[in-house]
Amino acid sequence: MNTSGERLRALLQECGLTPANFAAQRGVTPQHVNNWFNRGVPLARLDELADLFCVHRRWLRTGEGAKHPNAILRTCPPRPVPIDAPIPRAVHRGRVVHVPFHEVRNGLLCKVSGRALRLPANALRMLGVKHDTSICMAMPGGNMAPLIPVEATLAIDMSMTQIVEGETYALLINGALRVHNLTMGEHGTLYLHSHDRHNYAVERLTPSQRQAQGLEILGWVYHWSHFRRQRPG
Repeated sequence: MNTSGERLRALLQECGLTPANFAAQRGVTPQHVNNWFNRGVPLARLDELADLFCVHRRWLRTGEGAKHPNAILRTCPPRPVPIDAPIPRAVHRGRVVHVPFHEVRNGLLCKVSGRALRLPANALRMLGVKHDTSICMAMPGGNMAPLIPVEATLAIDMSMTQIVEGETYALLINGALRVHNLTMGEHGTLYLHSHDRHNYAVERLTPSQRQAQGLEILGWVYHWSHFRRQRPG
């Protein structure tokens, strides 16, 4: 990694952030982030991004010196930490958090042992998301494509179940995971919108229909990421 742009790209990969999501979080366009990758991080942004990822400004700019503050020289590799082990408080405060993966089995939400997504703690704090109410799941279908491809990793804030017009939520309907943009209509009618409007019509559920189908709002989808399935060409 010879440039600050390459180091920034690596930091995003470490945290499981796509350039598009990172751009949205920082209030810039994806083209800005792409320019940072290619031309280097602007000097005016160095302090901000170094603080966000808890790395030294000098390391981010030049690649010299310790990467993280208070780095300790080691003579042997550190012992691996189990993914389910309690995360030290310092990690939550300064660097990254591990958000555990879950899946739906027989209509129940179950934790997947040994899998977690690393996200920057500062980014969660800015969104008001607490690590202990956050889970990850795989996008179950293609109704939100191309915005959210099938099997993309979703991060869900389970503490936010109140409906905010047009926001994206994970739901359980008849024991199956669904992801939709939600709006509320008259008389408590819930509207389920898909990003792929050509292939998926808007669904309308009255309060009695929601109850009959066991609809449960799991939480607000605040992050998604994915790898392309294959190289072009």
